[in-house]
Amino acid sequence: MFICVSLFIVGLVCLIKGGDWFVDGATGIARKFHLPELLIGATVVSIGTTLPEVMVSTTSALTGHSEMAYGNAIGSVICNTALIAAITVAIKPGKINRETLRTPVLFFFIAAVIYTGVAYFLGYFSRTIGFVLLGIFVVYMFTTVSQMKNSPQAPEDGDENVRSLGVNLVLLVIGAILIAVGAKLLVENGTLIAQAMGVPESVIALTFVALGTSLPELVTAITSLVKGHGALSLGNVIGANLFNLVLVSGVSVSLAPFSVPQSAVLFGQNASLVLDIPVMLAVMLLLTVPALIRGRLSRVQGVLLPVLYFAFCGIQFSL
Repeated sequence: MFICVSLFIVGLVCLIKGGDWFVDGATGIARKFHLPELLIGATVVSIGTTLPEVMVSTTSALTGHSEMAYGNAIGSVICNTALIAAITVAIKPGKINRETLRTPVLFFFIAAVIYTGVAYFLGYFSRTIGFVLLGIFVVYMFTTVSQMKNSPQAPEDGDENVRSLGVNLVLLVIGAILIAVGAKLLVENGTLIAQAMGVPESVIALTFVALGTSLPELVTAITSLVKGHGALSLGNVIGANLFNLVLVSGVSVSLAPFSVPQSAVLFGQNASLVLDIPVMLAVMLLLTVPALIRGRLSRVQGVLLPVLYFAFCGIQFSL
């Protein structure tokens, strides 16, 4: 147990420092090419902070732990939205560029409709579905890069001009590596502790593993807020949610197809279909729809989202 705790602490340190460097590198690149931070957050930063989910879900699927692969993707979306995004909204609510936000939100719900349809009507994620999800990822990246080229230029920043593009790229890469290593250490050791407590695998995936692999987003969110880059944080969360469905699930399903887990029952139905997926859609709707309609976020969202998250976790542990 002492070794697990020690490695857990090492992982936390890696995450904190990696998040700091990753945000520095990402914002440096954004300003170097005069790109909006929300777009950088929804692409480059999101890919980096989603690496732990990709590794965990792919490894789980290949080793026959489909519940872990399936639950990690959905649980991470819920955690990212209802806990991590809520921190950004509660601490620094304000105006949002609806034009910039519209693309990642649209792609997320397109992917969510496909993902939900497969879960409800087929009950099996085939290799073909995996390729479709990866195809959405490619189209999204192409669309976003095109959108970046047509975006208004950001004002110059003296500090960013001093740091070269090479240094920013090094910070980005090293930060991503530290984030991935830190998340792996936290997930592995946190899961061992949870298993020792007798927690089922499906619950571990939707809560402990999802929270562990979402720690990069949490660290990035906090670091971004401290450095005054709130738009980068929000863009990272929304982009990471999309990537959890199209990149994380796409890679794991393409390599090892699996069925929707049926380890728990709620109201006589598969708990995943009446709880997990509906909560995932609900928290994303609560975060994005008001922002798209009003062009701003409010602290009410920052309060309601964590309430939904902890209620979700409470129901999971009661099943």
